[in-house]
Amino acid sequence: MLNHDQDNWLNGLNEEDRAFIRRFLLASGSLKELATVYGISYPTVRIRLDRLIEKIRIHDDAASRSAFERTARLLFADGKLDAETLKTILGAHRKELDPKSHE
Repeated sequence: MLNHDQDNWLNGLNEEDRAFIRRFLLASGSLKELATVYGISYPTVRIRLDRLIEKIRIHDDAASRSAFERTARLLFADGKLDAETLKTILGAHRKELDPKSHE
């Protein structure tokens, strides 16, 4: 059985993400149909779906992460941070939390 936080993963998504999930379900999971509905390419829909999957994973893993780390990972999942920047800021954050373990 899932805990209460995992049951509410949908609440952690913005309206645009929820609309995408709704359309995905109505299209019976057809990315090709979603591409047509949105007027974008199949690879673009795939990227969007992958980012949404990552957001859900981040939410499910929330208990083992700080609020800062969750926020940074969500920004990465949204494409607002690149991988190198994410790695740098998370490393700096961890060092700030426990400077002795990173000397």
